[in-house]
Amino acid sequence: MSSHDAPSTPDTDTPAAVPESPFVPRRTARDTAPQFVLPLVVRVERAAPPARTDALETAARAVLRMLSDERSQGDGVWAQAVRDWEDARIRKVVRRARGAEWRRAEALPGITVNGKSAEVRVFPPVPLDGWPKDLARLQVSGTDLDDPEAPADADATAPVLWLNPGVEMSAGKEMAQAGHGAQLAWWGLPDEERTAWLDAGFPLSVRTADPGHWDELTGSGLPVVRDAGFTEIAPGSCTVVADHPALHRNR
Repeated sequence: MSSHDAPSTPDTDTPAAVPESPFVPRRTARDTAPQFVLPLVVRVERAAPPARTDALETAARAVLRMLSDERSQGDGVWAQAVRDWEDARIRKVVRRARGAEWRRAEALPGITVNGKSAEVRVFPPVPLDGWPKDLARLQVSGTDLDDPEAPADADATAPVLWLNPGVEMSAGKEMAQAGHGAQLAWWGLPDEERTAWLDAGFPLSVRTADPGHWDELTGSGLPVVRDAGFTEIAPGSCTVVADHPALHRNR
């Protein structure tokens, strides 16, 4: 399950373009701003549910598609909603749909991203208490997905979102956390690297780190997602490290 969780980066990892990080768990002015949420819906048909890792990776790419879409920038039709969302806490909620529920969700403005087995639709941010009824009625529970076989090793030359091996989360919760990590990576990149990632189709992997590797990652200076602790896990828990090759060059 994923819900109103705000990850965090250490102050030293906050990009210069985001002087007050929406991921810092302590209370800031962002908490008094109107709160918005980025809805994501994963298609989970009874007969053919998606593989867990593919769903995580597809959700992360969906967040990147929303951030990079021309409708989310400048005078685009979604731009004000995205700005309002980024001015407050960064919240993402993952819900599931099947059959007619999925078809109704597809009819709403948004972007559908397809993985190998997963379909995830991301929608422009909405007020925390102002969800469209066809999304509000969808269930948060029921996203307990599995991998039919172990994922292959991550490509060391491509971005990897590393999950904490010591924290157990539902698939829906991990999808939201992977989206947080992808967003931190996006914010940390210079424009030319963002363009290159976009043009390549946002290749990325989501993998669970080995314990020793996790310790190295959290001390590396790469962006770290810290959970606010509203659901499933303790406040301040590190959940994801965003490891993009360009972030190493820019540190």
